[in-house]
Amino acid sequence: MGYTPLEDYGIIGNQETVALVGRDGAIDWCCLPSVDSPSVFAAILDDQRGGRFTVQPTASFESFQEYVDRTNILETRFRTASGQATVTDFMPVPSLARDGRTPMETIFRRVTSVRGQVELHVDFAPRFEYAQTMPTVEPTQDGVVTQGANEQMFLSSSIPLSVSTHSAGTTITLEEGDTHWLVLGYDHTPTLEPDRYREILDDVVDYWQDWAHTCPDTQTCPVGGPWHKSVVRSALTLKLLINRETGAICAAPTTSLPEDIGGVRNWDYRYNWIRDSAFTVRALSELGHSAEARDYFDLCLAHCSRGPPSDVSPVYGVHGNPVPEERTLDHLSGYRGSVPVRVGNAATDQHQVDVYGELIHGIYETMRYGESIDEDDWAAMRPLIDYVCETWKEPDAGIWETRADRRHFVHSKVMCWLTLDRGLKIAAKTGFDASTDRWETCRREIKETVLKKGYSETANSFVSAFGDDDRLDATSLLIPLVGFLPVDDSRVQSTIDAVLDRLLVDNGLVMRYEGDDGLPGEEGAFLLCSFWLVSALAQSGRVNEAEAIFEDARQHASPLSLLSEEIDPEKGIQLGNVPQAFSHIGLINGALALSDGPNSGLSLDEANAYTSAENDVTKDLESSEAPEYATQSQSESENQ
Repeated sequence: MGYTPLEDYGIIGNQETVALVGRDGAIDWCCLPSVDSPSVFAAILDDQRGGRFTVQPTASFESFQEYVDRTNILETRFRTASGQATVTDFMPVPSLARDGRTPMETIFRRVTSVRGQVELHVDFAPRFEYAQTMPTVEPTQDGVVTQGANEQMFLSSSIPLSVSTHSAGTTITLEEGDTHWLVLGYDHTPTLEPDRYREILDDVVDYWQDWAHTCPDTQTCPVGGPWHKSVVRSALTLKLLINRETGAICAAPTTSLPEDIGGVRNWDYRYNWIRDSAFTVRALSELGHSAEARDYFDLCLAHCSRGPPSDVSPVYGVHGNPVPEERTLDHLSGYRGSVPVRVGNAATDQHQVDVYGELIHGIYETMRYGESIDEDDWAAMRPLIDYVCETWKEPDAGIWETRADRRHFVHSKVMCWLTLDRGLKIAAKTGFDASTDRWETCRREIKETVLKKGYSETANSFVSAFGDDDRLDATSLLIPLVGFLPVDDSRVQSTIDAVLDRLLVDNGLVMRYEGDDGLPGEEGAFLLCSFWLVSALAQSGRVNEAEAIFEDARQHASPLSLLSEEIDPEKGIQLGNVPQAFSHIGLINGALALSDGPNSGLSLDEANAYTSAENDVTKDLESSEAPEYATQSQSESENQ
């Protein structure tokens, strides 16, 4: 069948796992029972061997996809010369499982003839364990059962299926008004009850529409601009990626979709990175999803309690478990020939000192939205802050998780500063014991070092790492967003200008960094970086520039408004794992920054949050409302 363009996939899910459904009606990727489990369909990684579940017309067709309004219920609509048909795909929601009405590990496919007559082909070809197992398929009373070495699935169907050794299928002609159901259960047998399925579908619609962000008054909505629908879709996408039990967000539900078609930049993103905790908290909180923000807050606190600070990993499984050791699946040919296919991720063993800042800042941001910590929580947090005083001078792998030698990355140092800064503010607010003198001294030393070694007069910009004279990195855009320097500092503005001049490519796309990263091939532009740039410009009062870049970047979403990790600047196609959580978080925060304008940007600018700098450490923790921002002078900020 060939490979489907990444932008032609929609997703469905149950807050435990996700399935990718192509515009051709094929489920080409799904892992069960969890998003980080081995796949049961993997045609996206090997179109011949991977396995898929297809429902599509036998004749030539046109198709398009859309979601039922403000839901994660996907409709694939087919048009042939003789008629039209719709496949509606969805998975259960937690309330249905709690009521015992259906297990969560279920995929519902409703097939309806809308107009005329349509002949459809059904092909059910599961392949367990990343297609390492060729399962048997046998008939049952209401469909078929497929069995691997240690797992089984049941497909109940109102359409009679023909069975071969390793697959099942049929061809059926639908007349106008005909409806059939195909219901797949992992490790359970769905009973064939179409009337009950219709009730479940209605309840799933209600669940998603009740959850989705609404704004009766667009004038007061935090994202009431022309991008409102994109923000709502991004939030719905994030909800599918948030594990319902732990609150952990998987970076993406896929593995090894290439950053470079045909190349080796293929990674497994089905895990929870600590990074961007604060941005996640704000995105969820501002859209009214306080329960999810609170769950993420609890997750950050749990990470603080996982043992000695040196044991904190940058990435965990979605259930808090260690990420599996990275290995390659050499039997798979890879998406469009991109090998190796990897599962697991070696980043779990990397030394990344920026993660401590992400953790403490994430907790701090949630406190601003009304959460509180107790002495036990603080007892878990404090050793991490102390640890940063000991380790901030060490080189690390950095935010981009380079697989070359460790370096003194500027962003990592800024995040160490952030650890101490937010630790001091939390201690001042709560009155808990803290090594205040030590933390203040270390915070000041880090800032002095970064300003001395991290800013290049040659580049007129902050650079990637100490010792770089002219190598830019988009993470420098975070310097004003986390409050390391005020946005009107000349070095911040010149850095923004340098990014515009050298990292911004066509159509609102921003490259992550300049220079060789030690891997063969070239990657695409990184969508998250585009939204960082939008936020930095908006916070600077350069709103027209920010809006133009935001609109350009937004055009790279799929027809369903799904965002990948990267975009090929020349071809405009999506690259990398999809959908990418941080791209959607970036879009939401970019929209919030545009709505806020120069007064608050991402609401993370601590340097602009206090007129009396770090001596006034309690102002924005006094209420759950986002703080107002004043502007510090350059000299004030350098004394922090």
